[in-house]
Amino acid sequence: MKTETAPAAPPAAEARPPTRVLPVWANPRLGLLIVVAALVVLFSSLTPAFLDPRLTLAPLQADISVYVVVGLAQLAVLSLGHMNMAVGRMAALSTFAMGLVYDRLGVPLLVGLLVGLAVGAGIGALAGLLIAKTGVNSFVVTLALDFGLLGLVTILYTWATGGVSFAVQPSGLSALRFDTFADYCMGDVCGPRIPLVVPIAVAAALGVGLLFRHARLGREILMTGSNTVAAELSGIPTHRRIVAAHAVSGLLAALAGFLLAANNGAFSANIGESFLLPSFLAPVLGGTLLAGGAVSVLGTALGATLTQVIYKGLNLLQFSLEELKLYIGLVLLAALSLDRLRAVIAERRAVSTS
Repeated sequence: MKTETAPAAPPAAEARPPTRVLPVWANPRLGLLIVVAALVVLFSSLTPAFLDPRLTLAPLQADISVYVVVGLAQLAVLSLGHMNMAVGRMAALSTFAMGLVYDRLGVPLLVGLLVGLAVGAGIGALAGLLIAKTGVNSFVVTLALDFGLLGLVTILYTWATGGVSFAVQPSGLSALRFDTFADYCMGDVCGPRIPLVVPIAVAAALGVGLLFRHARLGREILMTGSNTVAAELSGIPTHRRIVAAHAVSGLLAALAGFLLAANNGAFSANIGESFLLPSFLAPVLGGTLLAGGAVSVLGTALGATLTQVIYKGLNLLQFSLEELKLYIGLVLLAALSLDRLRAVIAERRAVSTS
């Protein structure tokens, strides 16, 4: 005689650990926004010239545009946990290519820009290929590339211009340097006093944001940066993604070089010399992880804004160059430390209330 057994009751649902939700004030982007606003209030109270639309705010916006794109260039490889130590030299070589085609071929402004972007993307792709094929750390590869490009840029400018800069001024470059939307009116209605280079930086930021948030390529780059072995097991061509990320970094470095050349009004060999430190500060201040796997485009823009507001304010207060470097370093170190402290306190509070 068979005895029927009742079916086993389904196991009770396992208790899931509560999700740790950090408070709004622990958001690093919000913290940066508050610090920027506080510094604007401080500098404008110390020197009213800080709020001068033409002499201060318009040039400040142009500078921020350059260093936002510089930060995005570094962010592209930080997404992998890599570094691009040659970001400034990539900008220098790319702008040399732009100046050369403007000077020798007389091409329009946009065509020269596309040539420079292609050169930057090509150099970045070469760096990524070397890293992917050899397995050598990105710091070593790009640092060696930086030294090589330093000599190459010097040789090329000596050959083409006698070591100075290209004297050519392609049509439209002067407008990018001096004009704002306030200079263009429809009847009595004029635009805001925003330099023409700002929309270029905004477009670059939107493009990078869409890449990492919505495009398959960007998501696969982040997965590669988060865990390369797991990404490979998932079928992601990690070597190609490394090459692609470095190519994007080189392209953005070239764009930053073009924006700086437009602000300066010349394509010279010293473009990019000041790019390296800000390229790390902007994304790291904004919440991008050095270990890879997470990026913040908005945070990078706010980080670049913070550094340039500090520089402009201290400059208006007539600090010497050495003092500028000292105080900028101290303020940024304090900002990084406070940001980390805020995040740790918020994490502990979230754990204690769970």
